[in-house]
Amino acid sequence: QVQLVESGGGLVQTGGSLRLSCAASGRTFSSYAMGWFRQAPGKERDFVAAISRSGGTTTYANSVKGRFTMSRDNAKNTVYLQMNSLQPEDTAVYYCAAGGVAFSTSSGRYDYWGQGTQVTVSS
Repeated sequence: QVQLVESGGGLVQTGGSLRLSCAASGRTFSSYAMGWFRQAPGKERDFVAAISRSGGTTTYANSVKGRFTMSRDNAKNTVYLQMNSLQPEDTAVYYCAAGGVAFSTSSGRYDYWGQGTQVTVSS
């Protein structure tokens, strides 16, 4: 069992930056691939980024590639999402998720989810 708690969301102007964190409980954190997803009002939950168990491999949605960076610190049981050059279309609730041994862009491959953190980008 893994419990995930996101933090770092907030209100930022267009072009600004935020760093999201996701703290995980349990001693098996490094056994899980991790992902970030987001859900805007009235829309489905979309993939944002994912990272392998070691942190050596990452993948991103095309919409955030070059602006967002995902990383993890297995010693601290934490994953991060550095978000730069934020745009109004990035406004959403951001969720972190823990999954199996291989990371995936599909939300169905993740077993554990945090409660989400709101990111709002004003124009």
